[in-house]
Amino acid sequence: MAYKLTSYSHGAGCGCKIAPAVLDHILKSGVDKAPHFPALLVGNEERDDAAVFDLGDGTAVVSTTDFFMPIVDDPEDFGRIASVNAISDIYAMGGTPLVAIAILGWPINLLPPEVANAVIEGSRKACAEAGIPLAGGHSIDSPEPIFGLAVTGRVNISNLKKNGGATPGAKLYLTKGLGVGILTTAQKKELLQPEHAHMAPESMKKLNKVGEIFGRLPYVQAMTDVTGFGLLGHLGEMCDASNTSAVVHFDKVPTLDRTIIDHYLALGCVPGGTNRNWDSYGAPISGAEGNVRSILADPQTSGGLLAAVQPENESDFLKVASEAGFDLQSFGFMTDRQDVKITVL
Repeated sequence: MAYKLTSYSHGAGCGCKIAPAVLDHILKSGVDKAPHFPALLVGNEERDDAAVFDLGDGTAVVSTTDFFMPIVDDPEDFGRIASVNAISDIYAMGGTPLVAIAILGWPINLLPPEVANAVIEGSRKACAEAGIPLAGGHSIDSPEPIFGLAVTGRVNISNLKKNGGATPGAKLYLTKGLGVGILTTAQKKELLQPEHAHMAPESMKKLNKVGEIFGRLPYVQAMTDVTGFGLLGHLGEMCDASNTSAVVHFDKVPTLDRTIIDHYLALGCVPGGTNRNWDSYGAPISGAEGNVRSILADPQTSGGLLAAVQPENESDFLKVASEAGFDLQSFGFMTDRQDVKITVL
């Protein structure tokens, strides 16, 4: 019997994330009261992708966790996507993953253990592709299926990338196209055409391993991955951490396929997370209306790496990216801090 996993959850993938404004409220008082640890190089106050702890020998441990409800119906694909998404946080810091442990919540009265086993198998394949073991985990009986990983990695501190540090003039790049949330919403509404069914899963299953390479490039000033807050949300965090603003050329922003994405937007396939995102961070953004907003605020699951690159090293960066299999073009740049955080042209 085939089980449609997305029908067992109220949300999907990184679209399940708590809205940025609500998350800020949850975390604010805790950060203010937290004890100080000098070796903690990156913690909650950084709004970064992972925690980083200095080992005192020029290297640091990178630690992260990420989990969500089904974004696709196929259980093996769900396990693989959730795992690639979690491992991405290590790559976004310029690090190398070492080991993963699983987080599984399963409605045992609704879905048989064989389906959960397929989820785990998908996770093992993703971990194997990343060159790390899936070494254990924890499971609970849950009213909705949940899966993800806690991942530990390492990084040479000299290669550590954060979402802050970008300077005015830095060029912006994104390694995966936008539109995952729109396509998966079309799937959930049973509007997705069969010939388009492969597009979102193929993107979501692709590892962001190139982050290890970008981590070794000193002219990559800042880096993060684009997930549930959409491109505008994660770029806005980069602006805040760097004390800059940004200009985005919408026509240069990579999407999975602009014509196909516009088709599903015309059918009303806008994730609920898109509006939650905009309500949280849209006030200091100009030029994002209609389909432009729906694409740029679209919650991504296992999205690409967003990198800010020193402009005088742009040609070398593009060469390195090309050698790693990425044909990239800049879609925008950083500016001095202004009242408008992001201007979309």
